[in-house]
This record gives sequence, structure tokens and C-alpha cells, in this order.
Amino acid sequence: MENSSYSIESKPVPQETNVVNELDPQIQAKTQEHKYTNRLANEPSPYLEQHKHNPVDWYPWGDEAFKKAKDEDKPILLSIGYSTCHWCHVMERESFEDEATAKVMNENFVCIKLDREERPDVDKIYMTFVQATTGGGGWPLNVWLTPDLKPFYGGTYYPPVAKFGRASFTDVLTQLADAWKNQRKDIIDSANDISQKIAESISLKAKENIKLNPIWLDQAIDKFKSEYDPRYGGFGAAPKFPRPSQPLMLLRHAYRIDDQDAINMVLNTCDRMAAGGMYDQIGGGFARYSVDEKWLVPHFEKMLYDNAQLLHLYLDAYLVSGDKKHATIAHDIIRYILRDMRHKDGGFYSAEDADSEGKEGKFYCWTEAELKTLLTEAEFTVTKRYFGITEHGNFEDHSDPDPLKNQNVLSIVDPKLTEENLKKLNSAKQKMFKKRTKRVRPHLDDKILSSWNGLMLGAISRASAVLSEPKYLEAAEANLTFLQMELWDSKSKTLYHRWRSGKRDNVQLLDAYAFLLDGVLHLYEVTLDPKHLQFAIDLTDGMETRFYDESNGGFWQSTDTPHLILQVKEDYDGAVPSGNSVAALGLLRLGKITDNKKYIDMAEKTLTLFSDNLDNNPRTVPYLLQALDYIIHEPRRAVITGDPKSSGAQDLIAAAHSVYQPNKVILGVAGPVEDFAKKLPPGKQSEVYLCTGSACQEPTVNSSKLREMLAAKKLP
Repeated sequence: MENSSYSIESKPVPQETNVVNELDPQIQAKTQEHKYTNRLANEPSPYLEQHKHNPVDWYPWGDEAFKKAKDEDKPILLSIGYSTCHWCHVMERESFEDEATAKVMNENFVCIKLDREERPDVDKIYMTFVQATTGGGGWPLNVWLTPDLKPFYGGTYYPPVAKFGRASFTDVLTQLADAWKNQRKDIIDSANDISQKIAESISLKAKENIKLNPIWLDQAIDKFKSEYDPRYGGFGAAPKFPRPSQPLMLLRHAYRIDDQDAINMVLNTCDRMAAGGMYDQIGGGFARYSVDEKWLVPHFEKMLYDNAQLLHLYLDAYLVSGDKKHATIAHDIIRYILRDMRHKDGGFYSAEDADSEGKEGKFYCWTEAELKTLLTEAEFTVTKRYFGITEHGNFEDHSDPDPLKNQNVLSIVDPKLTEENLKKLNSAKQKMFKKRTKRVRPHLDDKILSSWNGLMLGAISRASAVLSEPKYLEAAEANLTFLQMELWDSKSKTLYHRWRSGKRDNVQLLDAYAFLLDGVLHLYEVTLDPKHLQFAIDLTDGMETRFYDESNGGFWQSTDTPHLILQVKEDYDGAVPSGNSVAALGLLRLGKITDNKKYIDMAEKTLTLFSDNLDNNPRTVPYLLQALDYIIHEPRRAVITGDPKSSGAQDLIAAAHSVYQPNKVILGVAGPVEDFAKKLPPGKQSEVYLCTGSACQEPTVNSSKLREMLAAKKLP
């Protein structure tokens, strides 16, 4: 957008004279009621869109902002967040909507807003800087940069007045502006120095004579078990994040070695999370994390990536425990996703906000008085006891100057119910759900990311087989069709990252390729459709071409080298696993299905590159540990002949998915599969060969026999 939207001094002017030709007519009509409209009105990101009426002269990340900073010799204020971030909303309300604060920002800095979900590559660089210089991180992330994009100061949330032991945002702004004018050389020298040190600290070189060691798995499991909270479940202290890759890894290792204590840790964690307020007891799905150790009070935003990974966890819990309550949670997650998080053409939206009508949790919480009015006396009595409803509630938003009172976050306090009381509870929950649908819903972040969609694609594909639910497979197929139509260029094997309102971006990220590869492989293993396997190969080719480091191993996070001061190989498996970890496991699975040694070698070289973390800091790489486990323990291959759509093949596919055996692949005999599978006759009655390495057992047509074979700890 041109500078015509602002006065010469780059200060926003009243809306009456702030008419921008680049805004489409619908946006122009909507902006007439607002005093300010800035460049972000034309940006597709829901997060940036939220800030389009701030008095701050915001720019999106890009050349226009960078040029302005250099031309005017101004530092950059880069503010990073995401649309469902509660504290991002708080800081916007307190500071970015304040005209006096905006005036200081506009006069002294070029202000850039960035959506971390669209650009995790940019976020990673500046989060690394803030963590290195302050010892912590989070969002909103506010970082001050030189015009050549090197950071010199940063932090997270800044209050409007000094509190919480933090300087006020205005004080920080004025002091940094003064320092830029009077201590310019010191700032630039410091920025150059720390940028160099960060580059050195994150650079990794190929390691020679490193052997992947099974002991690393044992060490990691001991570490995970030591962090277990025996009282409330989960790993570590408050705030508690589900971080599914950690219990997923613990479960697969514990199951192999018959460590019942560790298995119980995972199952109890699943039970405690599902009983807590972090789980939506009325509508299904999980919030991002719990602020306390009990899983009681969440920040209420719901993220697609959390629910995708948790779906895998509850499917695994169900297969290990045989307890239908774990299957019920899996069903409820999918019910939520298909009801509230799905585009009509099959794509999955990114997130839902914590806030509704400016109040955190308002959509989800209940007062005792409200439930007394809504429910019959008998329903209320059961509901009050089951969910622990009290007059004064259990939640108050202390970040809100005028918080709602007497709010109850629903959690299961007394689960013991007679059959008659269970009927009353279910009736009450139906009434509560219906009542809740009439409330103002939280903001929906309706951008569709190929990365996070890949995670959910895999989870729902797998759920369709484990839970024997054909409509889940239909949803998975529709999702992949959407992604291929809107975000995939088959000619150049290019996968774009974000789609919204008919438009896609031009960003190339490792996460997109790796996560979608994971999802497509799960879909292939449910359908045995060769076109899905070929697409997985095409994705891998595109990923290798763009991101793989042939010299040292591992994958670069992004291809946007002109706008990034560092090239990064992400290796941290946090709330979202790293692209390198997901790529490594995906390559190993694809390598076993196709018998392509190149894929195995790329994965092994990636694991070797990150061997220090696997050995010395396993808590940072629980997903990568799954890849290590996979390469050390030879996976089983269930090769199913015949028409995959035939009833015989369908029974065998379902049987293969019904046994907890993480290190396995399921493949058909058509398409680019391994040589042994290709040589099997495709047209005869469906049967299955269970193979490990170069040895295969006698084939069987019996699904019960296949389950027995897969469940065996060791093959004959």
C-alpha cells in the first residue's frame, strides 16, 4: 500500500480524510465507522486484520517497511503474535489502541505486525534472540531491530504502566528512541555482535563417526518419567501444556518393554486432561494449555495443531487400554473439528479465540444462577455435583480491569453416576450446548495452513480406521483435495502455506511439506490408494529440493533468505513438533513403504545432526525420539494384496490399525511400493504378509490372525 494513507509525518489521520484507493469497496464501507485505518486492512492474516483500526502506523513484514526504515534511518519495532492470543489482545487494548502510545511508536519507529502462525521462520529468529537475552519468551513478542533487521532489544508483554516488575511500554519506547539517537554506534555494534553469536550458537555441522544409540531412548524415558506429576498427571509444573509428542514417545517405549508404570503415567495424564477444564466438557476439543497444575483453568483458545496431536494420543491410549472412554474423547475431538473448524470445501481452520465479547472464557463458563434457570431441579443437582459448580465459581480473569464474576469452568469433580443420573446429566449437557450456541462465539481464525492441516489430516485418517468411522475418511479425503486444489502446484511440486478467502500466500516452509507428508502417509495407510503414495513422494521431492542440506544433513526452515538474517534448522519439539522431526519420521516411513534408501539416509543424517539433543537434552526433541525409535527398532510391514476397496482388504486394513504397534507401515501392491509388494499378484483374494527386514511370515486372510501377529512382542 502507498504512503497516501498517512500524512507526511507518517501519523494516521482521521478516517474522514483517510481514504485509501487500494482498499476494496467492502473494506472502505466498513472502515467509515472507524477513526483510523492502516495498511493491515489489506492483509489476509486474521491477526493483522485485528489491528487494522489501530492508530499505529502498522506495516506488514516486507520490503515496503524495510525500505522505509532504511530511508528514514529508523529502528523497527516488530510485534509478533497470533489472532487467538489472549495477552496479545490485552496489549492491543492497553497500548496499540491508545493514541498517545501510538504517537510515540509512529514518530520513532517503523512498526511491523507479524502473524507467527503464518511465518514461524521469522518468529523463530527473534524468539531465539529474546530467549537468549531475557531468559524467557512468549507472545506477544516485541523486538526492536536495526534497519538491516538485526535485533537489539526485545521482550514479551509490556504493561501500559509499570507493574508486574516490568517497565511500562511507553517508557521502553522513549528510552529506546533516545538510545537510537544518542547511542547509535553502541546499539549497532551490540546488534551485530549478538546476531553473530546467535548464528554461531544455532549452526550445526555434519558429525562424523556418530552412531545412533539405543541408550538415548532409555535416557530420555527416564527423564520424562522423572518429570511426571503423580497427583494431577502431566509432565512438569504449571502452566501445563499437553505437548502430546512427549507422552506419545513415552507410551511407545513403555509398551515395548512392558513398563506398566510408564504406561499408567500416560493413561492417567489422558484421563486427567479429559476431566479438566482444559477440555471442553460441552462441545469437545481441547484448549491450548492450563494455567494451573490441575488442568482446571485454561487459556481458552483452541488450536488445530493441539487437537490433531491429542487425537493421535487418545487413539493410542484407546488401543493400549481398550477403554472406550479414550475412544469417546477421540470422537468428540473430531466432532468439534468437523462442526466448528471446517471450511465447507474441506479445509480446516486454524484456531478459536479465548475471548468472546472482549471477555476471556465468557463463551465457555457458567454461573450457578444461570444453570439453575436453564435446568430442571433434578438436572441441576446432578450437574452441580458432577462439575463442581459453586456460587462464587472457580475462574476470574485477573488481566481484565472489569472481570466477569462467579464464573465456573466445567471440570469433572465427581464422576460417579448412576444410570438414572447419567441420563439427567446428558439431558443437562444437551440443554447447555443448545444454550451456548446462542452466545456470541469466540473469534475464529479462519486461515487454512497446509502445515497444521497436514497434522489433522493424518489424525482423522487414522481415526477413521481405528474407530471404524467412514465419515472421518470422507473428511480426510475432502481435506486433501482442498489442499491440493488451493495450495499445491503439481508442475513445480510447490506447496504454499496459507489460504484464506480464496487467496494463497507465496511462503515456502519446511513445516508445510513435512506435516502434510505425515498426513498423506496416514491417509495412504488407510486407503492403500497409490495416488496418495505418489503425492507423498512428490511432496518429499519438493521438500528435498527446497530445504535439505546435503552437506550437513537436516532441513532449513524456510526459503525466504533475502528477508532473514539467519538460516535456521528448527529442532525444538514444543507445542508443535519441529519440521525436522516430522520430516525425519515421515522419511523413514516412506522409505520403508517404497524401499527407497535415499529417504532412509536423509532421515538418518538428520538424526545424526541433532544427536547432541537426542543424547543430552531429550526433553527438547520428544518427536525426534520417535524417529530414533523407528530407525533403531525395525518396523513391521503389513503388505495387503488384492483390491484395497474389497471387503477382504478393508477387514485387513482395519485389523492392522486396531493393534497398538507404532513402528509399522501398511502398504498395498499397486503404485511405487517396495519390490516384494510389487511382485505379489494384485488381483487375487486379499491377504496380508507381515514382514520385518527381508523376512515375511506366511500370508493370512484372517484379520484376527493379523491382529495376533502384530500384537506379538517378537516375530518368529
